[in-house]
Amino acid sequence: MDLGTMTSFECGTQGPRTTLFSSLVDDAGLFPPTSLHMSEALARHQRDLDAGSPVLTHRFLCPSSRIDALRREPQQPRRIGLIVDTSEIPPFDDLPVDLVEVRLPPEQSVNAMAERLQGHLPPSAALFIEVPPTKLVPNMPQGVGLKVRCGGATPDAFPSVGQLAAFIGFCVAHDIRFKATAGLHHAVRHFDPSLAVDRHGFLNLVLAVCEAVEERDPAHVLGTTDVGELVRLARAVPEQTAKRARQLLVSYGSCSTSAPIDDLRTLGLDT
Repeated sequence: MDLGTMTSFECGTQGPRTTLFSSLVDDAGLFPPTSLHMSEALARHQRDLDAGSPVLTHRFLCPSSRIDALRREPQQPRRIGLIVDTSEIPPFDDLPVDLVEVRLPPEQSVNAMAERLQGHLPPSAALFIEVPPTKLVPNMPQGVGLKVRCGGATPDAFPSVGQLAAFIGFCVAHDIRFKATAGLHHAVRHFDPSLAVDRHGFLNLVLAVCEAVEERDPAHVLGTTDVGELVRLARAVPEQTAKRARQLLVSYGSCSTSAPIDDLRTLGLDT
């Protein structure tokens, strides 16, 4: 989907609720496909911080395996999301970590992992456990959220519309906060010929949560590529619905911090 051709939406007379897109995008510049070097990623992060876009969380996502490399840099982020890719969570008391994200091993339950980890985390660091979208956890431990992967390097890493819709609906129904990661490169769902797969759009995702909050099936909104329909829906979301949706959808990680801003601007949905 070439959003650059959608100029008819650029000059709308009424913008969307700022709530929908505020503090939506975490900085995942260290991760594929961008895979910046640490110094490059931190320099870009500082430029984003200076620019001050409200769409960005200004949270820097760092793998636990690279936390020592982060410490060696003279320039430090103000907020850090620690993505655990090591067997144990390294100490991070000296860093401004406010999120810890851990992938659930196949043989372990969410409750068991949360019980093991929560006692070792400071109260300021929220725990999010990444699960397959088909794994629904009705009795979530208090204060723990879920994380869902929306794509990856291979076609099988992309959940179907039905799977993602069921995950969103479940989280909304059970009051479970969640984060999203991977695959959400642009606002609107589109076909990726390099992988022969349909990529989920972050605008589709945000509006799907709104649909679930209003007790409608989010599948249609997740699956549509109708730009006009999505823009109209975004502009029509009631403020209370937007607030509730964003309480539940905390943020998503993007290796590009400019593409989400550019897409929203092109659609006339920039805040």
